[in-house]
Amino acid sequence: MAHSSTAVAEELTPEERQSVLRTLKTPRLLKTEVLAGLVVALALIPEAIAFSLIAGVDPQYGLFASFTMAVSIAFLGGRPAMISAATAATALVIAPLVASHGVEYLIATVILAGVFQVLLAVIGVAKLMRFIPRSVMVGFVNALAILIFTSQFPDLIGVPWLVYPMVAFGLVVIYLLPRITSAVPAPLVAIVLLTILAVVFALNVPTVGDKGQLPESLPSLFIPDVPFTMETFQIIAPYALGMAAVGLLESLMTAKLVDDVTDTRSGKVRESWGQGAANIITGFFGGMGGCAMVGQTMINVKASGARTRISTFCAGIFILILAVTLGDIVALMPMAALVAVMIFVSIATFDWHSIKPSTLKMMPKSETSVMLVTVIATVWTHNLAIGVALGVLTAMVLFARRVAHLATVERRIEQHFGEEIAKYEVTGELFFASSNDLYTQFNYAEDPDHIVIDMFNSHVWDASTVASLDAVTEKYAKYGKRVEISGLNAASLDLHDRMAGNLGAGH
Repeated sequence: MAHSSTAVAEELTPEERQSVLRTLKTPRLLKTEVLAGLVVALALIPEAIAFSLIAGVDPQYGLFASFTMAVSIAFLGGRPAMISAATAATALVIAPLVASHGVEYLIATVILAGVFQVLLAVIGVAKLMRFIPRSVMVGFVNALAILIFTSQFPDLIGVPWLVYPMVAFGLVVIYLLPRITSAVPAPLVAIVLLTILAVVFALNVPTVGDKGQLPESLPSLFIPDVPFTMETFQIIAPYALGMAAVGLLESLMTAKLVDDVTDTRSGKVRESWGQGAANIITGFFGGMGGCAMVGQTMINVKASGARTRISTFCAGIFILILAVTLGDIVALMPMAALVAVMIFVSIATFDWHSIKPSTLKMMPKSETSVMLVTVIATVWTHNLAIGVALGVLTAMVLFARRVAHLATVERRIEQHFGEEIAKYEVTGELFFASSNDLYTQFNYAEDPDHIVIDMFNSHVWDASTVASLDAVTEKYAKYGKRVEISGLNAASLDLHDRMAGNLGAGH
């Protein structure tokens, strides 16, 4: 039976491998998904506690958020096998609100952020992903790998010396076990072995229990006790909008990354409103909200080989079971085991090909610059949204600067039926960047009385270009000379006819 399951798995295409029904019928694949969910849950618990502390709330708010987010997105999301839970990005956004107004306002903010995300999905914000260049995506991935690695420093600095050999042992298991067998995820084996070592030999090393108290009861319906007034809305709306924007950006970027890793496509619009709905549900169950998590998703997809929604659902269920019913056992897990897993994830996530000398030599400097800006901004601010936004802005500026040099103007003097004509051939794409100095490329005083501007090999894209052509025409008119613009294609002619002469003075 095991051989048959293996054969079936090898025959499946990447798209078929995402089928929940097929996985439920194939024991080997189902085992992979369930164990992957367990590994993710074990790694999520200490992180959820840590993010709760960042936000300034009790650990239960982060743990309940991780449970409800994972279970909800397993059904609602557009990207199978992606993990959503409480995150540092959203915790940082809402921390000031918790400090100033308390937990009740936090929950109201989470619900409102979910509503904003649904609205953003409806207006098509996910379609903006097509405007994120590959160099920004590479920078995003590399920055995340660095942040995942550096986030382990608190558990590696100022700790008992035994932590270091334990982390090393965990990495050895994670890297070597797959060469022997892939029946059980290597990260899970590393966590179990290191926990047994710590308990049996009573090793004095930091444990999950040191991070904070685990909850003792199940989450229940939570209605925030805040006044439903415009004043409340004005207080929470800026934080909710920030949380919605950061959460959507991180989720959509993570979805795109998983698409590349699994060679499949996902529904970005569905993922957008799914994240919103999951945050609304999370808020009503007393969670601090969240979004997709790159580190945990990479554990699920890369380290454990999961591909379906089953792993995401199992991760949520295991978080609840482990945190509430098996909290005393989970608390014994040494942090060294989880540090080893996260270091492995950071190494696996980093795009090492992007920094190879041969790649850097081949890649245009502008592409490398965009990647570096994205990495530096993200790592410096610890904010993925800022890093990606600056990366996209840099890409736009460099692109505009490059394209600006592609428009050329060539002049020659011709004789037509005994009349001397100055003919200018304009070549290239004309928009605000490339047409900005168009005005300066004509010999106004020296040209004859008849000027022809041939636009056959160019395209007019915006009002800036039309204004530049108006300025050229007006300048010649001051010299008493006549300008004829010819060769415009249909789209350019329509834009020019509608706007020429109606843009006011100036260039």
